[in-house]
Amino acid sequence: MSRVGVVLEVDVNGEELFFVDKDVLARFCGRIRRLVVAGAASAGRRPRVTLQGFPGGPEAFELVARFCYTDGGRGGVVTAGNACVLRCAAEFLDMAAAENAAEAEAAPSLVRMTEKALEEMPHWPWHTVVDAVKQCQRLVPLADSTGAFDAAVAALVSQMAVPPPAGDATPTGSSPESTAFRFSCDTKSSSLSLRGGSCVSRTWWFEDLVALGPATVERVASALVARGADHGVVARFLFYYLKCRVAGASAEEKKAMLQASVAVMAKLDRSAVSCKGLFGILRIAAPLRLADACQERLVAMIGRKLDHATLDNLLVPAPPGTGSLYDVSLVLRFLAAFLRGGASDEPARLKKVGKLVDLYLAEVAPDPSLRPAKFLELATALPAPARDCHDALYRAIDVYFQVHGRLTDEEKMKICRGLSYEKLSPESCKHLARNGEFPTRAAVQALASQHTVLKSIVLREPAGQLKPVSPPLPPPSTGKHRDGGENDEGQVVLYAGRLDLSLENQNLRSLLDGMHWRVMELEKVCSRMKTQMSKMKQPRRGGGGRAGRSSLPRMCS
Repeated sequence: MSRVGVVLEVDVNGEELFFVDKDVLARFCGRIRRLVVAGAASAGRRPRVTLQGFPGGPEAFELVARFCYTDGGRGGVVTAGNACVLRCAAEFLDMAAAENAAEAEAAPSLVRMTEKALEEMPHWPWHTVVDAVKQCQRLVPLADSTGAFDAAVAALVSQMAVPPPAGDATPTGSSPESTAFRFSCDTKSSSLSLRGGSCVSRTWWFEDLVALGPATVERVASALVARGADHGVVARFLFYYLKCRVAGASAEEKKAMLQASVAVMAKLDRSAVSCKGLFGILRIAAPLRLADACQERLVAMIGRKLDHATLDNLLVPAPPGTGSLYDVSLVLRFLAAFLRGGASDEPARLKKVGKLVDLYLAEVAPDPSLRPAKFLELATALPAPARDCHDALYRAIDVYFQVHGRLTDEEKMKICRGLSYEKLSPESCKHLARNGEFPTRAAVQALASQHTVLKSIVLREPAGQLKPVSPPLPPPSTGKHRDGGENDEGQVVLYAGRLDLSLENQNLRSLLDGMHWRVMELEKVCSRMKTQMSKMKQPRRGGGGRAGRSSLPRMCS
């Protein structure tokens, strides 16, 4: 060099102090030029600049200084391993600028050199691309503003589409298949990879991306979806990521992982996401206070998959302090999401969820803290086509009435509005009429409803199909019984005899058998009325027997 320039002190992030030639660095770094000019007033002191938040720290600044001292990187400063960090460092130091326009055209530019290197990133080795993505997640926001992060993610996704070499599960020598967590190839998706292939080739890259941060995982997964990757692969990777990283993580780390994963899963097809996996996320998230938007996404996804849920999935413990055993409000939100998803137009799915809700009702009915309004809301959450039969619903209501013995008849009648008596079997209708837990009005409505159903069926039958026969004994019932006599012999009943084996005629026979019991119940009532009337007439000795008999109802005389 012809002369020794002014020595400049550069403090990088407070970690290390560099002594460099001011003129050499100022030629390439616009930020250095501006800082030197701003500090020129301090005469008598060595010029000094401080670089806080410098991307890559002292190691990256040393590479930048080498670039400047070699007159623009003649020594090959930029490599695949440092292109991302140098691109961010060049942006930080404003190395695209020059002192004048002529020099700007002639002088080498670290910005141009690093951008050219990033254009070649899709051809870099896999492990180098993974390292570049890891670098970029530490260089945000400069990695975003320079486009380096997008370039690294795009290169990563493009290489995921290429199966690994034969005999090498992953370029880094690790595979999800070699870990304790194994995936099954049996899936509803017809294709689980970008280009097909075996189960191993579909997941060969999972292990290498587990170390990425939540925000980066969300970014990579979203890029896969945008590129057209199979949604089943994306969902399985996210579940695998959570399985590997959640254990041992702090509450904040878990929260970030779950929110990132849920944000991507919400974009996937309903069939691609495991219902069991979603409930697993729900249980992990319970104590973490996820963002409201994330909770709504999770509830909506579970709601869309509710026809694949089991009773154990729904038995989510209630939040602390509520006093309840299970979180019924959460299940109601699932049901609302299920119906919003258009399930009302799919009878098979609707009936499946109807059976599940009946099982859930039977499970929560014994909870003494479950309020009547909440129980009724749960019982009536689904539209009428969800249940062909209301026997299971009746049994759940029966249990609820037994546990909540202080309910008034009005409260019980409100709950009974959820029952469709026409959809009760004759056996359940008999049980209800004898069940002392139910209000008398409910029993009367049930009998009247069954009578209407029976009448409509009888009117549809051809003449001569029904005939009187000797009555069978009524089936035994359980639970509390209403008062009545026990001598049921000698009664007359009509029932379907020797009918064909069609389903409608079998139902008719059951309904007529039920009518047998109802006739006996009416006769018991009449018997009690006779007894009461006789007691009332006994003091009137001069009235005669005929007057007593004439005052009785016609059907009882």
